[in-house]
Amino acid sequence: MSECGCFSVNMLRIYIVFIICLHVCCASSDCTSHDDHDAVSQDETEKATKLKLGSIALLLMAGGVGVSLPLIGKKIPALQPENDIFFMVKAFAAGVILCTGFVHILPDAFERLNSPCLENTTASKFPFAGFVAMLSAMGTLMIDTFATGYYKRQHFSNNNGSKQVNVVVDEEEHAGHVHVHTHASHGHTHGSTELIRRRIVSQVLEIGIVVHSVIIGISLGASQSIDTIKPLMAALSFHQFFEGLGLGGCLSLAELKSKSTVIMAAFFSVMAPVGIGIGMGMSSGLGYKKDSKEAIMVEGMLNAASAGILIYMSLVDLLAPDFMNPRLLSNLWLHLAAFLSLLLGSASMSLLAIWA
Repeated sequence: MSECGCFSVNMLRIYIVFIICLHVCCASSDCTSHDDHDAVSQDETEKATKLKLGSIALLLMAGGVGVSLPLIGKKIPALQPENDIFFMVKAFAAGVILCTGFVHILPDAFERLNSPCLENTTASKFPFAGFVAMLSAMGTLMIDTFATGYYKRQHFSNNNGSKQVNVVVDEEEHAGHVHVHTHASHGHTHGSTELIRRRIVSQVLEIGIVVHSVIIGISLGASQSIDTIKPLMAALSFHQFFEGLGLGGCLSLAELKSKSTVIMAAFFSVMAPVGIGIGMGMSSGLGYKKDSKEAIMVEGMLNAASAGILIYMSLVDLLAPDFMNPRLLSNLWLHLAAFLSLLLGSASMSLLAIWA
């Protein structure tokens, strides 16, 4: 899909608009009685700034290594799609993404939108976290199916004429060849449709992961507490690494052009560090108040939307096709191994929820 590079550019534009809106919204009212900066000494502020700069490098490296490993793994014979271990790697990555949605992002959305700061507001009278997550999953379904249908129709319209000519010629010369060529064309069409789905999945999945990465980056960058930043640095490094593994696995299946793959991998790697930088800038005098009602609502809504995307993608587009694959269903040991990999992936991310 040659449009992938343009798609990533469009995501960057959406991200910039989101940051501007977040800044405007979060600069107004504060639901706390004092500014966090008043309770932090100048010395602590300097130490916190050094830790944040270190965390930018750490998260950049962790995300880059995580998303690169599956892409480099394509060159390793043992990790090729025709090998059994490939199912286990995919199941592990899907477990990471599923756990990210259920254990990390969705609880954060509920916590933010159920904050005492939002008492006597619309958010306190309606379960917006679950509602937005549901709408996000439904929206992902629409994008998934409509985009696949669009490219499938494009494929048919571009190849329909040539297929008809081939069939007519075969009928006149060798009637027995009609079935063979029709079957081959059907197989090619099925393969093309499957590849298109994988590319759509990789792009929509990146949206959900990137939004979450930006939010956690801003949260770390806006924090002024050393005791909070230190454990977050370690936890978020593993967090970015495992999320990168999940996204990298999807990118490796999408078989995009090298340039598009590099753009999407780099886009994921830099977003959390960029979020930290923006959080540092906002907290140092640009009017950002992380405890304002508007900030809490915006972050809660975006977290809920990200959770809906990741939960849908992991269950519908990643796990269901693999675990219903005839090759997996016919091999009990491979089925059990894939399920254990799924549990291991989800357990790894669940453990990180203790710290972040």
